[in-house]
Amino acid sequence: MQRKIFHQLAAWKARKERKPLILQGARQVGKTWLMHSFGDQYFEQKAYFNFETHAELCALFQLNLKPNELLKGLSVFCGFAIDPTRCLIIFDEIQACPEALTSLKYFQEELPDSYVLAAGSLLGVAMHRGASFPVGKVEFLKLYPLDFHEFLSACQQDALIHLLESESIDLLRAFEPTLLHYLREYFFTGGMPEVVKQYVAGAHPNELRKIQQEILNAYENDFSKHAPIAQVPRLRLIWNSLVSQLAKENSKFIYNVLRSGARAKDFELAIEWLKDAGLVHKVNRITKSGMPLSAYASQTDFKLFFLDTGLLAAMARITKESLVAGTDKFTEFKGVLAEQFVLQQLVANEGHPFYWHPENAQAEVDFVIQTNDDCIPIEVKSGNSLHAKSLYVYHQKYTPTKCLRASMGFYRQNDWLYDLPLYAIISEVKKWNATP
Repeated sequence: MQRKIFHQLAAWKARKERKPLILQGARQVGKTWLMHSFGDQYFEQKAYFNFETHAELCALFQLNLKPNELLKGLSVFCGFAIDPTRCLIIFDEIQACPEALTSLKYFQEELPDSYVLAAGSLLGVAMHRGASFPVGKVEFLKLYPLDFHEFLSACQQDALIHLLESESIDLLRAFEPTLLHYLREYFFTGGMPEVVKQYVAGAHPNELRKIQQEILNAYENDFSKHAPIAQVPRLRLIWNSLVSQLAKENSKFIYNVLRSGARAKDFELAIEWLKDAGLVHKVNRITKSGMPLSAYASQTDFKLFFLDTGLLAAMARITKESLVAGTDKFTEFKGVLAEQFVLQQLVANEGHPFYWHPENAQAEVDFVIQTNDDCIPIEVKSGNSLHAKSLYVYHQKYTPTKCLRASMGFYRQNDWLYDLPLYAIISEVKKWNATP
């Protein structure tokens, strides 16, 4: 299984002025596998330490934070002498040992030639608990579930990826049924590595759904194990409401859906916990489009999306048959999955989306992305609908260089309006990021 982030890890290794690197991401998105695989491919040695499964490691860091002294003890623990200039040192679940997190500062200052790679599924949560954090002494990378291109690659369909990036319309038309097939498969499977691995191996949809449900259960268990006790009931209320929140005609997060009389201040910490744990994506509302978009973002109006399309389908109990064939009863929720899909591809490819909903107006654009020189609105359709009233309002008001409508349809351009298939959204984002 190939992950795009490998290129960024290789670039980090090659830099002379590198700092210890922290890999962030929700549980089970593949951080541990990625670190092991990177160590095996790029280093002569690899020393792996997990602070959750080997709590006794923390004693080393409580005695001394000097890297040379730490390496003596770590060498005993792993059974060989660690040469920090040749060995990848991996600290997994580092949030379980605050002293290990603090030690990264000294690795950067005293052993700048060392290679230290750390990961923490709940690192963002730990930081909010007041853990001593080496500000300015570390670098960060975020790992998400496999995006659609990575899914195609896992399915041995790299030729389709190259075709999408070539934008050869005639050839894409010929392979449109194949691309739509894999898009629907991704709606069900999503991008969690274990699910994709079993899908490629030919597992039955029921087996894939079982794995997804186990992942969802593991996330809920984390609430009780790692969240403040007072927040656990609120976390469960939010978590269990996400499907119904997204399924509303207006999918803005509404506190009253949680319980009658619920107030924002009662649930703010729980929402931030879910966000810091990487389990949800928070998309804030803007009432005006301008650069930077963050300057016009509301902190009180937002939508919450899942981290993965397949997990959303699992939580909503959508069957494989419904996703592939579709039914009248399922038509509306298919739009929710389409939005989740686009959101997931944008976030995994360096996009930070907002949604646009002006005051006292019916218009609403699903996502707005800031590029180097423009703000691009994106409307998401689950079918072949050609309605674009909100995009028209947005275009009349802000005249962006292009407005995008992503759907199950094919490429089409009509003056300022660009239609593109849902499966092509990553290729479009790459063009924005490549703009000088």
